[in-house]
Amino acid sequence: MNVRKLVDRAARALREFRWLPAAAILAASTLAADAWAAEPAAAGPTATRVALETSEGRIVVELRADKAPKTVANFLRYVNDGFYDGTIFHRVISVFMIQGGGFTPAMVQKPTRAPIAAESDNGLKNVRGAIAMARLGPDSATSQFFINVVDNPGLDYPNPDGTGYTVFGNVVQGMDVVDKIRAVPTAERGGYKDVPQTPVVIKSAHVIK
Repeated sequence: MNVRKLVDRAARALREFRWLPAAAILAASTLAADAWAAEPAAAGPTATRVALETSEGRIVVELRADKAPKTVANFLRYVNDGFYDGTIFHRVISVFMIQGGGFTPAMVQKPTRAPIAAESDNGLKNVRGAIAMARLGPDSATSQFFINVVDNPGLDYPNPDGTGYTVFGNVVQGMDVVDKIRAVPTAERGGYKDVPQTPVVIKSAHVIK
């Protein structure tokens, strides 16, 4: 299977919860030595930060409203509404990403607001530590997001389908927590692949700056 097909399968898996062999995701991600680097640099002193208080520890993300204003506004609305409180990281692939923001610990999907337009052509990349919106197709993102645990250039605009996946910030504290989450045992549950065997809960999400 060539790299183009591997990239397409990785993106399809992100949309549809489909299983993807670890080796395929590894190839699609084109892992480099710096994929395991330290936490990304912050965007600036005035950027909004959100803390995700999880059952594995605290993750702090800095949001790039300068690059993805509609996406950041959408994410903050879900945060301020308390939508993410009690949801889980429902999909974990150790060589790809951790995905959350849409399911309860019982694997019940929460109702969301209307989808938003993609802002993926903003210069931000799906590198390790970047937070981006999950989606079913172009302009279909709602509440679910993922944190890249390696560099995933196959998700950058215009890959893989002409749209790309919108990056809207990066982790500035807690990549050690992200790495703990990526390492948890997973299994199939309720027809979904790559679900943590013990729920990784987002206890709360709140603005800290």
